[in-house]
Amino acid sequence: MDLKALQSALEQLEEEKNISREKILEAIQDALAAAYKKDCGKKGQIVRAVFDMTTGETSFSQIKIVVDESMLKPEDETETSDVNEPKKVRFNPEHHIMIEEAKKIKKTVKPGDEIVFPLESKKDYGRIAAQTAKQVIIQKIKEAERESTFEEFKTKQGQIITGIVQRIENNNVFVDLGRITAILPRDEQIRGERYRISERVKAVVFLVEESSRGIGVFLSRSHPKFISELFRLEVPEIGNGIVEIKSIAREAGSRSKIAVISNENGVDPVGSCVGQKGTRINTIIAELGGEKIDVIQWSENPEEFISHSLSPAKILEVETNEKIREAKVMVDDDQLSLAIGKGGQNVRLAVKLTGWKLDIRSREGKSVAKANEEGEIESEDLNKK
Repeated sequence: MDLKALQSALEQLEEEKNISREKILEAIQDALAAAYKKDCGKKGQIVRAVFDMTTGETSFSQIKIVVDESMLKPEDETETSDVNEPKKVRFNPEHHIMIEEAKKIKKTVKPGDEIVFPLESKKDYGRIAAQTAKQVIIQKIKEAERESTFEEFKTKQGQIITGIVQRIENNNVFVDLGRITAILPRDEQIRGERYRISERVKAVVFLVEESSRGIGVFLSRSHPKFISELFRLEVPEIGNGIVEIKSIAREAGSRSKIAVISNENGVDPVGSCVGQKGTRINTIIAELGGEKIDVIQWSENPEEFISHSLSPAKILEVETNEKIREAKVMVDDDQLSLAIGKGGQNVRLAVKLTGWKLDIRSREGKSVAKANEEGEIESEDLNKK
């Protein structure tokens, strides 16, 4: 065997497929064991191969499982469906060894242990055995590549990734990520966005799952996590933990609110996110296709936080009820439209951001709009606001 060529092939697989050398070696050993069994093995036999990468030599052994009488199924016993009972097996001399015999070989052996018996080495295989070995290697490498791909993207869940639009089917966008094609579902796209074949697109990996059909990587541009990760990339203070994102409320493609706090004295969290002359936030807004973003300062004080959340409206007074987490918010008449927002959007986002039900009232105390935890708005003249 040309060991240099084998080493080179292993290095290439490691680099191109991101499969560890140990996994590839395991595939080779399984293939050699399968080939040996095909040529020389018996029914029920467990054959194990150990391949030495240094010498190119292969040693073979037969494995037998140690059993006792309690583990064996009587010849006349039919199959049982009781899942609570330990599964019993039919004794096969090629697969099992009774504990009495096993103790003659190894005194400390226990039921369920393995006993190893060396087999005669073999270098030449028949055509069918060689074909079997080839199929095993191909299958094992595919499994290893699949496992490697799954682990790679599982670690990227919640992170932003960049890919190239490969195709669009039924409004679902298929994005080429190199090792795999991910899906940007219609429901995870920003409303009004259009995608073109071969254009680069950024999105957050929000779900990675493995099924019988393969590995599924699902992307999102409408998830609040996409905004938080964009801020993490654009704002160094968030990346290093000086500024922390406490809450996000988003209506993708239209408007978002993000509450931030500084963990270091002297650092303005809102100013850090906005950047000098708005450079940082404008980069994020451009990535989101013009989506409006309100950056507000988070506060442990509910009245103060609720007041900030209704920005850009100026709030006169906030009266909270901790038991039912509801707040009455008083504003001047000329600020009512700003507080409620078009179609109730501003107050709806404020509710999602704070987790409080809000009752917007005029200076005279008249209730103008109410918003609950689900963002449902009650207002007599909402359409005017």
